[in-house]
Amino acid sequence: MQIPIYMDYHATTPVDPRVVEAMLPYFNAKFGNAASRSHAFGWTAEEAVSRSREILAKLVGASNPKEIVFTSGATESDNLAIKGVAELYKEKGNHIVTTVIEHKAVLDTCKRLEKQGFEVTYVPVGKDGLVDPDDVAKAITDKTILVSVMLANNEVGTVQPIAEIGKITRSRGVLLHSDAVQGVGKVPFDVEAMHVDLASITAHKMYGPKGVGALYVRRSKPRVRLVATMDGGGHEFGMRSGTLNVPGIVGFAKAAQIMLEEGRAESERILALREKLRRRITGELEEVFVNGSLEHRLPGNLNVSFAFVEGEALIMAIKDVAVSSGSACTSASLEPSYVLHAMGIGDDLAHSSIRFGLGRFTTEEEVDYVADLVIRKVNKLREMSPLYEMHKEGIDLASVQWAAH
Repeated sequence: MQIPIYMDYHATTPVDPRVVEAMLPYFNAKFGNAASRSHAFGWTAEEAVSRSREILAKLVGASNPKEIVFTSGATESDNLAIKGVAELYKEKGNHIVTTVIEHKAVLDTCKRLEKQGFEVTYVPVGKDGLVDPDDVAKAITDKTILVSVMLANNEVGTVQPIAEIGKITRSRGVLLHSDAVQGVGKVPFDVEAMHVDLASITAHKMYGPKGVGALYVRRSKPRVRLVATMDGGGHEFGMRSGTLNVPGIVGFAKAAQIMLEEGRAESERILALREKLRRRITGELEEVFVNGSLEHRLPGNLNVSFAFVEGEALIMAIKDVAVSSGSACTSASLEPSYVLHAMGIGDDLAHSSIRFGLGRFTTEEEVDYVADLVIRKVNKLREMSPLYEMHKEGIDLASVQWAAH
């Protein structure tokens, strides 16, 4: 067993060796520019891109490979989807609906659009971290042009009812975008069956390389059109200019192919490991709380709050294990997680939360080691906590009047 142990698979994943092997020829032997139409080097690269487009279309359930637009990653895909729709459909309406627990790539994009005169409704979530489709329906007005709801949350792993929301948006004639980055390949997702019109995906969350992603853009019933956010050579059907990252795209497709072939069995294995870790921690420690629905959840996600323990102190105490306190994308901030706040979780428990992310290369031996370590360190930190001592003496901490000195 190698130390440190990696349990931060929501932040990123290691590239699968099979993906690396597929990519290697496209760095040198097959290095052509996919836009070079006048020689074999370009044709070879273009063929590889076309094959990759077909595999990724299959992964998300798209009927036409041309509905896959390659980008640099999920953040660009989210920006292109939301800003591109807003710009093109602004004559039809200026209202967008999203949720309070979206990734910052969606929330910050919406905030920028608000500065430009668009109106955005942020739908709340329940204590279980799930969006109520009825709340989405109530938020839609005759000015709504887009609803954006993530497939699975990056912090608490909750899987949203996209199919139900898709029925609502389709019946109301509103486009549906889903940031599917965390869930695709791991939980059921099908753009046709779920009436999703735009979907953001990225390679590095599914054992592919960083720096390559895609946006699914529906081509029929309804045909979705976008205003490009980047101008240049008119690549990617005029929606995203820039020389294609062919090695990255080939790796992305290989990662998707592995997900198509092995994803279901892999999810079952990871779920069993996640449940073993959860049962050990919740069974051997008191005052621990799993954040988010257990029923509608990514198989590899375990987000736990340890009362009377500071999350950052626990991360330092278990430094042999790579985990996250809140979202890795905003971990530089000491503010409590906005996702946990939105679920009604107070500052104390939000600050004490740890996100364990299990994945393809997690082993049972690692889970046993992490469970033992976490249980031992939490007990030790609590031994030093005067608040925990007061709690054990039966003092209601909520009723204590604290005085400043």
